[in-house]
Amino acid sequence: MVDESIRFLIIAGEASGDIHGGGLVRALKNYHPNCEFTGLGGDHMRREGVKTFYDIDRMGAIGVVEILGDLPHYLKVYRKLSYEIKSGRYDAVILIDYPTLNLRLAKLCKKYSCPALFFISPQVWAWRQGRIKEIKRTVSKMFVIFPFEEFLLKKEGVDAEFVGHPFIETVKTSMTRDEAMKKFSLDLKRKTIGLMPGSRNSELDFLLDLMINSAEEIKKHLKDCQFILPVANTLNPKIILDRLKTNPLEIRVIEGKSYDVMNCCDFIIIASGSATLEAGLLGCPMVIVYKLNWFTYWLARVLVKIKLYGLVNIVAGEEVVTELIQNKATVKNITKEVLRVMSNSEERESLRSRLLQVRKSLGDPGVLDRVAVRMIEFLRERRRNEKISI
Repeated sequence: MVDESIRFLIIAGEASGDIHGGGLVRALKNYHPNCEFTGLGGDHMRREGVKTFYDIDRMGAIGVVEILGDLPHYLKVYRKLSYEIKSGRYDAVILIDYPTLNLRLAKLCKKYSCPALFFISPQVWAWRQGRIKEIKRTVSKMFVIFPFEEFLLKKEGVDAEFVGHPFIETVKTSMTRDEAMKKFSLDLKRKTIGLMPGSRNSELDFLLDLMINSAEEIKKHLKDCQFILPVANTLNPKIILDRLKTNPLEIRVIEGKSYDVMNCCDFIIIASGSATLEAGLLGCPMVIVYKLNWFTYWLARVLVKIKLYGLVNIVAGEEVVTELIQNKATVKNITKEVLRVMSNSEERESLRSRLLQVRKSLGDPGVLDRVAVRMIEFLRERRRNEKISI
């Protein structure tokens, strides 16, 4: 297998998976140059040479109601990827997070004897732990990014390996804080508050106006402050600019450079998700907010078995930063939390210190290189075993 080509079908369904997928493809090519990649992804994966059947721009719905609203597209994507797995053209399928689609595809991989290599586990520790049995039956190897996931999955007989979290390497700024402040036309003498409503259009529907209205209220109390809003590459900036209308708060809307934006912020109002961990690794004080369609939220309340929602808090094992979920996510509560922290410099520094401690639990650098090596080794071992059995 050293010289022969390896064909991968690689599937990521949202922005974070596309970033990790692009890095993983690059690492796999470095370790085994004769690799070919086809699948589902976005700009990061395409830049590394992945031929994508569909883009991820319409794959970011959250919850039952939101997915049903675009069900024909989801079915179209599923049918195409199913056909590719059935074709027998691939040496392995790499599944990155996105369990709604990827766990279904893992079943097909098992049925058609194609190895399913899962990078970034479904959050079985949060809800539907019964899926662990499904993972054991259908996934050939799990590469997990939190140490507690390895323990949980191995206990149930899953071939799982903790490889570290890719954020350890990817979450880094490209310039100093002063350079970023200047680039984004921010005043160094004023406090900067970040608005991060998420990377999905459905999140904008629930959170953008809430954050803008909160900013208006905060400005009444903190007159000498400024606001900045980084736009995820999965979103159309025009949507946000249209919602800002005349933009009386002069909110700086920045495309890309989210880590440099975070590094400028004295405080961030942020949607629950992987971005909370990214902000935490940069030591940014924050308040986590989230809202869902009422039915989706009710269903989540029934199914989810954890007390903390923000990923940075889950990794820390405690509520380091305040979470305001669903009915608690109000202008009044957000404003109160921002003012509480912004009025106390000792509290802000304490938060920064506690957040930076989270980094220590996420493993060592070289995550994607380790995953690439282990994936190729797994396939080589499988090939050797097949030859022996023959």
